[in-house]
Amino acid sequence: MVKKTKNNEILVSAEGNDIPMMAEIETLPVDNATDDLTGELPVMPLRNLMIFPSIVMPVSVGRQPTLKLVNQAFQSKEPIIITTQKVSEVDSPKQKDLFPIAVIGKVLRVFEMPGGTITAILQATGPKVQLEEITSTRPFLKGKVSVIEEDMKDEKSDEFKTLIDTCKELSAKVIELSDEISPDTSFALKNLDNNEVLVNFISGNFPFPINEKYELLQTNNLKDRLYRLIQLLNKYIQLATLKQSIQMRTREELDRQQREYFLQQQIKNIQDELGNGQDDEIDELRKKGEKKRWKPEVKETFGRELSKLERINPQSPDYNVQLTYLQTLLSLPWGVYTQDVIDIPNAKKILDKEHYGLEKVKERILEHLAVLKLKGDLKSPIICLYGPPGVGKTSLGRSIATALKRKYVRMSLGGVHDEAEIRGHRKTYIGAMPGRIIKSLIKAETSNPVIILDEIDKLSSDSHGDPSSAMLEVLDPEQNNTFHDNYVDIDYDLSNIMFIATANNLGTIPSPLLDRMELIEVSGYITEEKIEIARRHLIPKEMEKNGLKKEHVKFSKAAIEYIIENYTRESGVRELEKKISKVMRKIALEIASDEFTGTHELKPKDIEKFLGAQEYSRDKYQGNEYAGVVTGLAWTAVGGEILFVETSLSRGKGQLTLTGNLGSVMKESAMLALEYLKAHSHLLDLPEGIFDNWNIHIHVPEGAIPKDGPSAGITMVTSLASALTQRKVKANLAMTGEITLRGKVLPVGGIREKILAAKRAGIKDIILCEENRKDINEIQPMYLTGMTFHYVKDIKEVLRLALTDEKVADAIDFTIKEDKNKENPAQ
Repeated sequence: MVKKTKNNEILVSAEGNDIPMMAEIETLPVDNATDDLTGELPVMPLRNLMIFPSIVMPVSVGRQPTLKLVNQAFQSKEPIIITTQKVSEVDSPKQKDLFPIAVIGKVLRVFEMPGGTITAILQATGPKVQLEEITSTRPFLKGKVSVIEEDMKDEKSDEFKTLIDTCKELSAKVIELSDEISPDTSFALKNLDNNEVLVNFISGNFPFPINEKYELLQTNNLKDRLYRLIQLLNKYIQLATLKQSIQMRTREELDRQQREYFLQQQIKNIQDELGNGQDDEIDELRKKGEKKRWKPEVKETFGRELSKLERINPQSPDYNVQLTYLQTLLSLPWGVYTQDVIDIPNAKKILDKEHYGLEKVKERILEHLAVLKLKGDLKSPIICLYGPPGVGKTSLGRSIATALKRKYVRMSLGGVHDEAEIRGHRKTYIGAMPGRIIKSLIKAETSNPVIILDEIDKLSSDSHGDPSSAMLEVLDPEQNNTFHDNYVDIDYDLSNIMFIATANNLGTIPSPLLDRMELIEVSGYITEEKIEIARRHLIPKEMEKNGLKKEHVKFSKAAIEYIIENYTRESGVRELEKKISKVMRKIALEIASDEFTGTHELKPKDIEKFLGAQEYSRDKYQGNEYAGVVTGLAWTAVGGEILFVETSLSRGKGQLTLTGNLGSVMKESAMLALEYLKAHSHLLDLPEGIFDNWNIHIHVPEGAIPKDGPSAGITMVTSLASALTQRKVKANLAMTGEITLRGKVLPVGGIREKILAAKRAGIKDIILCEENRKDINEIQPMYLTGMTFHYVKDIKEVLRLALTDEKVADAIDFTIKEDKNKENPAQ
């Protein structure tokens, strides 16, 4: 049946007897006529196929340009250039993507196959050609070619005839060995009496790689092509024979294993008949099981699994799997508990000895222990210690274990992304093992240890499941008395374990998991606390670690402070410990090199000798000689800092510019400050039209550092007011607080760190919100010496305290400049 598509393409439907047999299409020797090959011809690129002269080949057509080419060539009966792509994945090939040698052919028939695919019957009717250039790409490839002359001599020699016979024999053997070639191909080979057609037929239809087929195509001498074809046939036969040999050897190996298995079974049966089948290893497992204090259901499971082990052949892989499972059951501390010793004064003593500062944290831990003592069980929220790195979260957990006289196990969760790490694998899998919780209990050898879940915020999920969801059952006091590990496959009671989690960032912990934990913040240390920690803990520890004695080195308090201020920038003390260790190593080198002259009592001036140039520098107060420069207080993850807010004015149309890498909240604070001053300009007696004729630029230095948050609100109001009035800001003054559009001052956080930063910078007066008074009362008085605090509720109070009546040198005269502007509006 012939039909037309919507694009007037003529297709022959593949129904009934419409598809002719390949035998009906005559295979003729090449016609080397070159009259019609001088112009531009369509180019049909094939994928993973190579057609040789005189050969007929069916080709599936998928690409639209090729489909158009096939239909046009079929209707017009014009010759086409048939070539092959070097890389089949290229959808729109260019000349560089095509093999340069091609053949001239024509489209004999076009069929629409069941399923909608299009198949074209191609025949290489012309000679081999060299593809000189691609002249067009639309609607399909077109190009120009030059004819390649072939050498057909020696076809009648005896050597050539022998080669042809050898080729036929090898081809028959390849057809016999290969699963890819149809047996009917043998029939086609016998009926081909033209030598060139025979060689080309084998070259194009046998399963050689495209590169090897192209090597055959570009060989112009028929005898040379025949030699190369025989080499390829021999290579294919050798590979196919080797493949068959490997398959036979593999089958024989499998048969040998089966034979050995049956022999082992027979030996076992004979031993049972003789009464010698009692296995010492199984007896040992049974005796250990009798000593265990486990529940009836666990005992029943153990007995059942032990009976299963007795029935398994020791040579079978399943034997070791079953044996390992039973050993795991025996290793678990079923019903084994350590006796708690909850002595609150002793616990306080241990915490104070091992951790300096952290008063609130230690108080909260003691409260938790007191509840345990009174209540007698552990069904209370799991503790989660969170805070910056290096502040002692993990060591606090170790101190709690010491105070309770319990076994201590640390379980690092950083980077765990597989649910099986928590719950274990099914024991039927190869290499299966229990989860980390069960492993920790085996390691602790008791059912009520203290388990530190370190870095719980670093749990991640992937295709293997979500371990944070698996932790829900572990940490929920209502569920963990029946914790189910996939490997053990028996419920285990975790309710007596004291879990203490540690985290740096609560934002990455899923809400359901966070809800099951009681959060205790372990904030960073202030400089004074770091000095004491270094003196009491770090220096003795590093001295012992580096083999030094007290007579070798002494650190003055000023030297420790110098290291903290100029060589570290952190909330914890981890970096400080590294710097102290570096100093110790330098001194150890002097001693080992016999260059040590006596006791080193280190002063600040000696530190650079050991640690090199200063790595960090803290901002210092810069004075109040400029209008619009105000000192603010900021909180960072590594402690408090002072920052400066600068405002400058320039002639313009009242545009506001904000720079300094400010976040969205800080930008909003600047706009709030400006709007408040616009609405209350009468409070400062600002000149008429100042906001319309002057551009305002607010900048916060250190533009490489992102800054955000609302606590710079009152600082920005004061900076703007100072710039607009040209009045000086009170000397040695800093401030922090959020503002509202009504002029109210709101409280902010991080007060302790901010106050200590101000003290380091030499600030004497600090303006705070009235509601932050409680934060100041919680700071030890020794850290507040020499500082005066001003508590405010309204912006008016801030401006009254911060601005002096003295104007800066070279103050801007707004009135004069405005008058000049009025005389010449064009400016």
